[in-house]
Amino acid sequence: MAFFCQTDSYATELLTEVVSCSPAQLKTENGGKKETLSGYNVILKDTVLFPEGGGQPDDRGLIGEVPVHRVTRQGPEAVHFVSSLLDPGSEVLVKVDWNRRFDHMQQHSGQHLITAIADSLYGYKTTSWELGRQRSFIELDTPTMTTEQAEAIEQLVNQKIRQRVPVIVRVITTDDPEFNQVRSRGLPDDHAGPVRIIDIEGVDANMCCGTHVANLSDLQVIKILGTEKGKKNKTNLIFLAGERVLKYAARSYSVEKSLTALLKNGPEEHIEAVEKLQKSVKTLQKNNLTLLRDLAVLTAQSFKNSPDRSKIFSLHRKEGDNEFMNIIANEIGTEVSTVSSI
Repeated sequence: MAFFCQTDSYATELLTEVVSCSPAQLKTENGGKKETLSGYNVILKDTVLFPEGGGQPDDRGLIGEVPVHRVTRQGPEAVHFVSSLLDPGSEVLVKVDWNRRFDHMQQHSGQHLITAIADSLYGYKTTSWELGRQRSFIELDTPTMTTEQAEAIEQLVNQKIRQRVPVIVRVITTDDPEFNQVRSRGLPDDHAGPVRIIDIEGVDANMCCGTHVANLSDLQVIKILGTEKGKKNKTNLIFLAGERVLKYAARSYSVEKSLTALLKNGPEEHIEAVEKLQKSVKTLQKNNLTLLRDLAVLTAQSFKNSPDRSKIFSLHRKEGDNEFMNIIANEIGTEVSTVSSI
């Protein structure tokens, strides 16, 4: 069964019916703290909210005025977790968080395009991918990728975007001869029914359950940030698509502007200025350590030379550390029974 969100990824709302509503719990993590929410699992006759799958996170939205905290797929059904009870049989208007949805569409379609181009140019197969909150990565089956290769991929994917290539969603059955010809990393174990094909015209055909743009021009732009070493002799290619590129540029300019004000030089000199500061800090730390050691020796000698010294040595010094006190203890030796720092 294809949900309404898969039939029309640009749809933002749907009038539908509540099929069932049962008590449930949802485990979440907020700021590193794990929580368990009590609420209800709701199944609708159809939904405009995409359940997580195919590497794409789930949608957020509203059922009536009730926020949807999670959408998951269980067999042919989409299960919506909400905090309020909904009456089975009631008619409800479901609305999607469009900003989140469109962002996911841009990143997911961008991944399909990069995957196809990386394969066609260099034969690098995609083994997995992750749509992150800030940036996404594609795991490629290659131990290395040169800067020139990454730049060539970026250049070609953006050329395809400028060419306004259509993206067509088709549905086929598993006994269709095309089933074994399209790109796929396998179907879920509980999959049943027809299979969706995301066809980037003349570029790629790939099995996928996710939501996608209807034309590559809706991706706006793709920026490949770089690569990093992946697992088991693979390479992670890190990328941004669409609005994320614009937000990244805005953040980068804001940071650049702040650094320019702090360092009192131009952007092209920032790295050199920071390197000089790091060297200066290391030199100052080394000099400070030498002075603290000298001070520790002098402190111990002063105590030893005091005519009315006691058997207990006590000292409070904010700048001191364990090494500072150890030097004093070694200098004093066995002449006192206790050496302590307050």
